[in-house]
Amino acid sequence: MGNANKTQYNIHTDIKYPAAVRFDVQDVIDANDEPWFNQTLVQVNDSVLRLGLLHGEFHWHKHDDEDELFYVLSGDLLLDIGEATHTLGPGQGFVVPKGEMHRTRAPEPVQVLMMATAGVVPTGD
Repeated sequence: MGNANKTQYNIHTDIKYPAAVRFDVQDVIDANDEPWFNQTLVQVNDSVLRLGLLHGEFHWHKHDDEDELFYVLSGDLLLDIGEATHTLGPGQGFVVPKGEMHRTRAPEPVQVLMMATAGVVPTGD
């Protein structure tokens, strides 16, 4: 009971690329075949840029001290915040304010960039 439909997350918080190195987001996308993959790409000052390859549902969570930016590269991302659902398509972004309960859903595969402070815990506080 319970875990049959649970999405399995593969979250990497290591910084894949150091400063002053060219990186290609498409290379990371092409090298992955997991339904839910999250990789920190780079750190810029006190923030990190992460790539999410999402298919399924993430759990409800919040970040007490950090805002979080979602920017869709491809697909449609459903972003639930409280009672509202925001649908983001390619080229669209949304900032979830700190302290807001939220979750992402992707009925079909989605590619998204996310930005938050380096100390953010992707699964929530």
